[in-house]
Formats: sequence, C-alpha cells, structure tokens
Amino acid sequence: MHRDVVVMGASAGGVEALRTLISRLPADLPATVLVVLHIPSYGGSVLPSILARSGVLPARHAVSGERLEPGQILVAPPDHHLVVDRDRVLLSRGPRENGHRPAVDVLFRTAARSRGNRVVAVVLSGALDDGAAGVRAVQARAGAVVIQDPDDALYPNMPRHALEQALPDAVGPAAELAAVVDRLVREPLTGQAPDSSELMDIESDMAVMDEVTMDDPDRPGVPAGFSCPDCGGTLFELHDGMLRYRCRVGHAWSPESLLGEQGIQLDNALWMALRSLEEKAALARQLATAAEVRGNRLTAARFADQARESAHAAGLIRTMLEQPAGGTEDDDRSAVS
Repeated sequence: MHRDVVVMGASAGGVEALRTLISRLPADLPATVLVVLHIPSYGGSVLPSILARSGVLPARHAVSGERLEPGQILVAPPDHHLVVDRDRVLLSRGPRENGHRPAVDVLFRTAARSRGNRVVAVVLSGALDDGAAGVRAVQARAGAVVIQDPDDALYPNMPRHALEQALPDAVGPAAELAAVVDRLVREPLTGQAPDSSELMDIESDMAVMDEVTMDDPDRPGVPAGFSCPDCGGTLFELHDGMLRYRCRVGHAWSPESLLGEQGIQLDNALWMALRSLEEKAALARQLATAAEVRGNRLTAARFADQARESAHAAGLIRTMLEQPAGGTEDDDRSAVS
C-alpha cells in the first residue's frame, strides 16, 4: 500500500505555483491529483487547460461519481466542492467554507476521512488561513503534508497558517515540491491510519448536504455570539486544536476569514447608508423647493434643515469610506483562473 491521492489547495497567486509544481510531475505518477483553486462561482475556468499545457499529466474538470485513477489531474469546477468519497470523487453545492465553493478545506477534510494515511496534502500560495483546518484533518489521519515556503509564495498567508497548524513532511519552493510529492506517493506505507473523529465525519457529511446530518437538531460546538455572514444564522465555536466557526446550515469560517467577511459586510452597510442619506437629502431638497413655491416658508425651512442634516451625515460616512479598511493586500478574492 502507498499514498495514492494528492490534494492541492491554492488561492491568490496559486495559478503560478500550480503550474510550476505540475510541470515537474512525472507521467507515471502512481496517484490521482485533485486540485482546488479558490475561484469566483460565476463564469468558467480554464485552469485544467493551463495545467494540461504545463506538464505531461492530463488535466480536466472532475465529473461527479468518477473513480480515482492514477496519473490524472482532476480540478474542481466553479461553484462546486470537490469531495473524496472512498474511491470516487463527488461534486457538491454544499455550504461554502470561508466564503468559497470550491473550498480547500472541504477537499482536504473529505480526502482525509476517506483515504486516511494514503493522502498527500499540498498547500500553495493564497491569502488568509484557508487550508489550515484541512491540513490538521490530513495529519490527524496520518496523511502527509507538504507546504510551499511562504517566502516563495506570491501570497504567503495560506502557507504560513498551514505551518502553524501542522508539522509538515516538507517545506520548500514550488519548483522543488514535485520531487517531494513523487517520493511520498512511491513510499510503502505501514500501519493503519487513526480513525476519523466524530467532528470530521459531521463536517464531511455537511459538505455533501447529507440529510441525516443536516436534520440533526444538535450541532457541534457552543454558540459563539456571532452571526454567519452567508445566512445570518448563529455561529457555533468549534475547538479541535484550531478555533473555527460553523452555522446550523453548515457554512464554515476560520477566524481570519470571518473577520475579513465582516469587514466586507460593514463596507456594504456603509454604502447602503450613504445611498439612503443622499436620497433622503435629495428628496428633502425637492420638498423644500415645492413648499417655497407654494409660499409655505416654515415647511420649506423644515425640509431644508432635514436636507442639510442628511447631507452632513452622508459626508461623515463618505469620509469613513475613504479611510483605509485596515485589511491586507492578500485579498483572497483575487484568485482567478
């Protein structure tokens, strides 16, 4: 027995890292390569053709239900999680994780659950902390973990957070990781993988919208006091060595991803408030003008005061919007293929 599934996760800056690594994999690789790149849910993806041109292994979008076969690269299509289910892959439109579908953590976690120590997980360039929970799951079942050197990544946060959560089998530049992966999948394995945890099973089932799991009134974790940015439901804190959050319907968030999404929601709320105030000011001016024409000076003055107050409040919000958001240049939404 040997490791026969290689799962790769990347986000911002990940196309270049994937091309570099894939270009150096041999034609006789005795494993299936599964790839998740965080991409927008709309439009198409040309990542399979990019990877096919980069190396000797064939690459294409995964088809739900197909078997894992060595020597091929299967890529998650837009708006679908790529899930490993025993010796097959499934495509799911289950709940987003860290705002993404496909999500790196879903691929890593379900691969760990189904394949145990036969998994090699590879974390490449990306923002925030996606993939960190996934490498913990892989390592919990004695799988191998390989991480791109943060200094080699265009966006170092994903590799950096993965390093905080796992003891990797190797860390290095993308150009050197292909040889590491090739070595790891050819090594004979001894011993059995530890059993998957109850939490890993529950989260893996949520990714495919398992009816029994989704209908279970009990949810792992404790109420966090925060609402889910995706659905507005209550988030529950999960503690399995890494603090995470998940809502009743399954949306999952790591701490940095949740903080980043809250910043986006705040920005959206400010823009909505600005629009409402400017509309109120414009309407009040119109009413003031109409009252003036009718000779209702007191009414006109009252509407004019409302217009000035709304315009002043709009100016304050506009000033807030012009200030730096305090975020990071590693915007996870910039990963495209």
